[in-house]
Amino acid sequence: RGVYDSHQALLETLPEHLQREELLATIQAQNDPQLERLAYEYLPITFGRRHGDPSRPWNQFAIKLKDDQGHRLLTYQGNFQNWEALLLSYPDFIENVIAKFVNASTADGYNPYRISNDGIDWEVEEPDDPWSYIGYWGDHQIIYLQKLLELSLQFHPARLSALLQQPLFSYANVPYKIKPLTALLENAKSTVVYDHGLATRIEQRVDDMGADGKLALNANGQVYQVNLLEKLLVPLLAKLGNLVVDGGIWLNTQRPEWNDANNALVGQGLSMVTLYYLRRYVTFLQRLLATQAGEVTLSEQVNQWLAETAAALHTLRGELGDQPIGDTLRYDSLLALGEAASRYRQHIYQQEYFNGAAQLQTGAISSMLDDALAAIDHTIGTNLGSDGLYHAYNLLEVKPQWPYWRRVLSHRSSQLT
Repeated sequence: RGVYDSHQALLETLPEHLQREELLATIQAQNDPQLERLAYEYLPITFGRRHGDPSRPWNQFAIKLKDDQGHRLLTYQGNFQNWEALLLSYPDFIENVIAKFVNASTADGYNPYRISNDGIDWEVEEPDDPWSYIGYWGDHQIIYLQKLLELSLQFHPARLSALLQQPLFSYANVPYKIKPLTALLENAKSTVVYDHGLATRIEQRVDDMGADGKLALNANGQVYQVNLLEKLLVPLLAKLGNLVVDGGIWLNTQRPEWNDANNALVGQGLSMVTLYYLRRYVTFLQRLLATQAGEVTLSEQVNQWLAETAAALHTLRGELGDQPIGDTLRYDSLLALGEAASRYRQHIYQQEYFNGAAQLQTGAISSMLDDALAAIDHTIGTNLGSDGLYHAYNLLEVKPQWPYWRRVLSHRSSQLT
């Protein structure tokens, strides 16, 4: 609302119809990154169904095409799977959908439950509702985004590179807090805390600011903005923080994955499915970074997280061979990667604001990606069965006396190649 008030005179002079390029050029001329962020999020969608099966009792649909006066509304309840197909018909808005997607991802690397023209939404704790539950689904952050990025590169080869270092993107402020790594190891099925105090503060900010009140703010009360590169690195770092070598990505955020929805895997499941997608994501980032040179800017805390993750991966890479690694090394690598992610999370939860930026050479990011790819490829190689099929999921068991890992095929492993 504050951004609108600041530019109300300009917005009221815009014609009834104009080209997207004209709108962006007009907005960019105002030299206001907050206004430009909102312009990049704009989607001219009049209807979008909410994801999921309408027979499920927790899915409440709201289809509203016109207001009380009969005027057509710009309104939707987002589903990125649907938008992916829509963009094949309207490719000029690919980057707007990417902006909407990354602006809805949290500072700890996850996405809320759903998104609409009114902003992000998340599940809340309702003690009297047996269907009430909270947590983050495991695969959204990588493969949904990856397909959007690939569409952008296909239709507009230069646009992503141009956006990589522009601070036009935000973080969702979901009132979930993932517990420290030690708690995850003790009980991987109870890992997310609902912060009722933060939820109340967010509600108050929404009353004051509008939908921007659901985003992370800076110390001045403005939406905190970062570049696209940081928004692409954070979900990757979150997944690497849950990497179990030879096993997959640990599903420890109280939800399974949409691509399987096998709830029995929550907490003890290791997803090879997401790891396969993660390989595709890493190689795509390598291609993007090849167009960049020199220094890039990251939030100070993200830069530290990346440095600690890079160090853990580099150490791990020196231990990789042709065979699965031993239990002790597997546990040690999980600790090194997991503790880096845990320290970062606890810092941003406690501080609530990012404090400063750091400069980093693109070569340092490329080296981290190379080491990550080595660990991913090693794990994929050890999950090839004698029948020529790759495993889809494994199970993790950590015993208090000593680290112990055993692989158990999921009931669907043999169906995936």
